[in-house]
Parts: sequence; C-alpha cells; structure tokens
Amino acid sequence: MKFNKAKCKVLHVGQGNPKHNYRLDGERTASSPEEQDLGVLIDEKLKMTRQHTLAAQKANRVLGCIKRSVTSRSREVILPLCSALVRPHLEYCVQLWNSQRRKDIELLERVQRRATKLIRGVEHLSYEERLRELGLLSLEKRRLQGDLIAAFQYVKGAYRKDGEELFVRECSDRTRGNGFKLNEGRFRLDIRKKFFTVRVVRHGNRLPREVVDAPSLEVFKAGLDGALGNVV
Repeated sequence: MKFNKAKCKVLHVGQGNPKHNYRLDGERTASSPEEQDLGVLIDEKLKMTRQHTLAAQKANRVLGCIKRSVTSRSREVILPLCSALVRPHLEYCVQLWNSQRRKDIELLERVQRRATKLIRGVEHLSYEERLRELGLLSLEKRRLQGDLIAAFQYVKGAYRKDGEELFVRECSDRTRGNGFKLNEGRFRLDIRKKFFTVRVVRHGNRLPREVVDAPSLEVFKAGLDGALGNVV
C-alpha cells in the first residue's frame, strides 16, 4: 500500500511521551497536536473540549439558518427541523467523545436551550419546563440513554460477541440489585474513567431488574424511558 507522505502525521498521545521521530520512505513525518478522523477531533491529551466546541458551532450555525429562514414558530415545524438538522451535529458518534466536564456539557445544552426558546407559547418557561412541555429530554439524558442502549447491545444484544471483550460481569451472589452487574474496575487516570466502557457501568448497574432482564432491545428501550429519571 502506498501512502501519501504529505497527508501522514504523527499524533503523540499520553503524558511523558518521548515523542520519537518517525520516517516514511526516508523522510521525517511531521507531528500534529490534534487530528480529525471520521468527523471526530482527537488531541494529544485525549481531551474532547475542542470537539464539543466544533459541534456546538456547527449546530448553532444551522439553528441560525432555521431562525432566519423559517417564519413559523410552531412546535410542529421547529421540533422536526431541529431534530433532523441541528441535533445530529450534537450527537454524531457521541459515545466516543462524550465528556463529563460540566463546562462541555453546558456548551452543548445551550444549543438545545436556544432551540426550544424559538417555539411560540413556551418561550416564557424555564428550560426544564420547556422540555417537559415539549416531551423532550435534555441532551445529557439523551447521551446517557444512548450509552445504556449501546451497552445493552454489547452485553445482551446484537453485539454480544464483541461485548465479551469490552465488559466483564461481576461475580457476586448478592440478591440485591438487578442481578446482572458489570465490573466497574479501578483506574488511576481520571480520563480513563470517562471512556464509554467505564462510565456506562455505574449507571447500568443501577437500573431496575425488570429493565436489565428485558428480552429484546425494544422492551429494554421502553423500560429505560421510565427508569431514566432515577439514574441521572
């Protein structure tokens, strides 16, 4: 396979990285502090703040176009437009770059807060009241919902074979809880605790037994909707 040397760069990851020089066909390959792959920006410290910023900027630009171009402010018009055109920028591949930093979480939430305020009749309500009135979840809850659905697929669903390498079931004879607990593990670095396979375990272990024991993904989703308010 031939590589385009001009497009090849080295991303040095981790603290204390010696940052060795690498060569391709005898020429030194340039290093880069951050690179984008399949729409996700990753930096050398594995922090996702820049990805949050870019996602919020794209979503805000689209929301601005909707505000300028659409005269109607009814929920029947604004909600489908935001769902189809704005929210995908905020949730694309979010299982990979979902952050636990409050600053990043609030940056994304402000986009949906701005979008719901466009709708006539609810603009005077608080953000939480607008969500209840419109039948919406906060973006933070939606990300948790997506995490738990993906985890179900890896543990008991269509991706179970791959999930055997990602999750370890906890060996316990205790009767309390949902009866299908995963090993949470311990890690020295805080950044490791934010990875999908780690952060989802604590919430998954707190789900009621009837939700975890769901025989299908559809039944799990239905039960998760009712239980979600208790695990956030």
